[in-house]
Amino acid sequence: MTYHPKSDFMRVMMTRGYLADCTDYQALDEALAKGVVPGYIGFDATAKSLHVGSLIQIMMLRWLQKCGGKPIVLMGGGTTKVGDPSFRADERPLLTNAQIDDNIAGIKRAFSPYVTFGDGATDAVMVNNAEWLDDLNYLGFLRDIGKHFSVNRMLSFESVKSRLDREQSLSFLEFNYMILQAYDFLELNRRYGCLVQMGGSDQWGNIVNGVDLTRRVIDHEVYGLTSPLLTTSDGKKMGKSQSGAVWLNADMYSPYEFWQFWRNTTDADVGKFLKLYTELPLEECDRLGALEGSAINDAKIVLANAVTGLLHGVEAALAAEATAREVFEKGGVGNDLPTLRVLASELSDGLGIVQLFVRAGLAATGKDAKRLIQEGGARMNDELVTDAGLRVGAGMLVEPLKLTAGKKRHALVVLD
Repeated sequence: MTYHPKSDFMRVMMTRGYLADCTDYQALDEALAKGVVPGYIGFDATAKSLHVGSLIQIMMLRWLQKCGGKPIVLMGGGTTKVGDPSFRADERPLLTNAQIDDNIAGIKRAFSPYVTFGDGATDAVMVNNAEWLDDLNYLGFLRDIGKHFSVNRMLSFESVKSRLDREQSLSFLEFNYMILQAYDFLELNRRYGCLVQMGGSDQWGNIVNGVDLTRRVIDHEVYGLTSPLLTTSDGKKMGKSQSGAVWLNADMYSPYEFWQFWRNTTDADVGKFLKLYTELPLEECDRLGALEGSAINDAKIVLANAVTGLLHGVEAALAAEATAREVFEKGGVGNDLPTLRVLASELSDGLGIVQLFVRAGLAATGKDAKRLIQEGGARMNDELVTDAGLRVGAGMLVEPLKLTAGKKRHALVVLD
């Protein structure tokens, strides 16, 4: 549809590619133009860090604050105990309360570089839905909230339908998830005046439920806005690398590896990613994204520096770039490469090269490492590795050992 927004936030969402759908473009836009609009996105605590797949949502919260709104980061301390079934083939493993609290503590660290927390009108707040979900009275909840949900309608949502169409089990526990998420929106409206819930387009059904429930129970008008589910131009799910998830926390994925992930962006994605993951002007994003040949590599460095700089700081981004230049242009080792430390006690019989590639994060499994060697993509100190049975002894680690997978992924092995 052609719609010319009045508010800065809606203009950013539409022009930079964040917007997939909205329950009422015009009404939300008018509310945003009038004053401070609190908006939330929920994040379940299924791991100790979020990964790159969540970064589009974090950027939406950042833009909301930059445009005069109030970001609400909702941690799913309660809903994580149930598990979101949306578009999953199986049930999520259930976590203990201690695991969930530990995960929330880790996830919190990813937000402070993007939004400012505090007590001001537009300061971000972090809330845990366990505050209201943990102590719900089951019969009261069924009577007061459950009566507003039609099972027929819930079964019609694509996230549920796709699971049932494949004849895969959907537990009653998971089926309750969408009711709990809808209740979150109602509670956040009551407590914080929250007017909009945002999320990926796979959350559309859950978000619409929350909009409807809030209108039915307290007669408040609220809105839903979704972003596209992002895949790379070659069809891969955003957030994954060849060696696994691209975590946001530095202790799980180093700033250098993070920088390298963005530097390895496919040519066709550069312009789109610059708009979504950086704050560069649109004209500059378009100009850089249109570069061809070797010039597009300069645009990828701009992208990697900008995204890494936002999360890990400008110094970390520049250090990663310097290491990359040392490794790629001069054939050196560099100071910022991911490093695997091994103990002398592990080396009495030598460590298998396959195991080293896996432990260094250059291959997801031993099978992947063997395939890498067979296909000529594995190097040790820039020399081709041809024997998957090779063992590395202490004598080979007098100096740091450089492992290389393909052309662009490197790691060091050092004796601890």
